[in-house]
Amino acid sequence: MERIRERRGNSAVTAAPTAATRVASGRRPQPRGGLVKDLKTAVTSLQPAWDSNGLIDQLRDLEDLKSAIVALQARIAVALDLAQRQEQAEAGVPVSERGKGVGAQVALARRESPNRGSRLLGMAKALVMEMPRTLAALNTGQLNEWRATLLVKETACLSVEDRCAVDEELAADTGTFDGAGDQAIIAAAKAAAYRRDPRSVVKRASHAATERTVSLRPAPDTMTYLTALLPVAQGVAVYAALTRHADSARSAGDPRNRGQVMADTLVERVTGTPCGISGINLDLVMTDRTLFQGDAEPARVKGYGIVPAGWARKLVGAGGAGREIPVVQDPSAGSDSGPPRDPELHVWVRRLYTAPATGDLLTTDSKARLFPPRLRRFIETRDDTCRTPYCDAPIRHIDHIVPWHAGGTTTLANGAGLCEACNHTKENPGWSANTRPGERHTLEIRTPTGHAYRSKAPVLPG
Repeated sequence: MERIRERRGNSAVTAAPTAATRVASGRRPQPRGGLVKDLKTAVTSLQPAWDSNGLIDQLRDLEDLKSAIVALQARIAVALDLAQRQEQAEAGVPVSERGKGVGAQVALARRESPNRGSRLLGMAKALVMEMPRTLAALNTGQLNEWRATLLVKETACLSVEDRCAVDEELAADTGTFDGAGDQAIIAAAKAAAYRRDPRSVVKRASHAATERTVSLRPAPDTMTYLTALLPVAQGVAVYAALTRHADSARSAGDPRNRGQVMADTLVERVTGTPCGISGINLDLVMTDRTLFQGDAEPARVKGYGIVPAGWARKLVGAGGAGREIPVVQDPSAGSDSGPPRDPELHVWVRRLYTAPATGDLLTTDSKARLFPPRLRRFIETRDDTCRTPYCDAPIRHIDHIVPWHAGGTTTLANGAGLCEACNHTKENPGWSANTRPGERHTLEIRTPTGHAYRSKAPVLPG
C-alpha cells in the first residue's frame, strides 16, 4: 500500500499487484489516521474559490481526484481479496471456498449493497489484472468510474488475452476518449471486442436471453416501475400490441391518454381483472388511528415503502371499480367474524401489538427449530427488507441471528429477515451476528476483519 502512494504517477501494472502481494504476505497498510484521513481532512477544509475561473478549476480537479480515488479503491479491493484468501488458506479453508464473502466486506466498507459489492470487486480485478491502461486512465482522471465500468462490461465476454489486447488497442490513458460520451465509449469497446473474438460476442448475445426477468422498484407518489427484460423480438411485440390497443381505444373515444391506456391494458391482461387486483397478499401496515380515525400517520407497503394515509385508507376501503369492501378481522388473530361479504376481494386486518415507548413489535417465541408461519410473518412485517446494512433486497430467509446449533432460540428477538445471498454470506468463516440493546431491534454484523456494522429495524407507522 505504501508503494501505491509513493508511485501514484507510475504504471499501475506493476504497482497494484506488488502492493496486493505485500498485503497478502503480511505487510500491513498504514494504520487508521494515516494519509487517507489526512486527505479527507484536507478536502473537507477546502473552500470554494472566489472567481468563476477558480471554481471551474476546482470542479475539474475534484473530479480528477474522485477518479484517482476510485482507481486506488480498485487496487485496495484486489489487495483485500488476496489478503483474505491468504488468511483463509492458512486457516485450512478449502480452495473452492476461499474468497467467499470478500465482495460483501467491500460493500459494507463502501456503504453499498452486497450485490453491488460483488460487482465492484469483479470490476477491480478486471482493471488491476487485465486492463492496466483503463486503470491508468482512471487514475489520471481521463475516465470516471462509470465510463471505466462500461469498458469492463463490454469486454467481459472476452478471454484474458483478448481483453488485454482490447485494453491496449483502445489505450484510454492516452486520451483516446477525451470528449467522448457514454455511447461512443460503448461503441468503441463493442467494435474492438467483436474484431478480437466475434464468436464470444455472438455467444454472449444468445446467452442474454436466459437472463430475461421482471423486476419491481418503487417510484415517487405511490407509483412503481414494473420492468421486463425481454429478448428484442418479444419486447417489441408486447409494446406493439399495447400500442395498437391504445390507438384503437383512443379512436373509439376513450378519454384516457395513450400511456394510461397502455398501462391499464398491461395490468388487466396480466392479472385477468379490470381493477388489476387478483387475490394477492398485499401487506399494508398502518396504525388503528390511520385506519379508523382518519389520522395522517403514513402507512407502509411491504416491498414498496411509505405511502400516504389517505391512499392507504382508499386502498382498503374501496375496490378498483368503486365498490365498497368490508374490512374484517383476520381469523388467524383469534377473531371469529366469518368471511367477508364481498366474494371477489377480501381485506383482512391483522392486529399487531407494539411496545408503547419504542414502537417495536412485542416479542413472541417458539420451541420449534424452524420459525412457524405466524412468527415468520411477524418478522417480515418488522424488518420489511433484508436487514444487512445497505441491502434493500426482498426477504427470502428468516434467519436465526445466533445460530440454533450455537444455542440461539426461535424468537422474534433472535430472528432477522435476510435475502438469500446475505444469509449464505453470514455462514462464511469469520462472520458473526448478534443483537444489541437499543430502542428498536438492532442487529450487529461482524466481518472477518473485525469491523462491526449495525442495522436497526425500520420504524413502524405510528
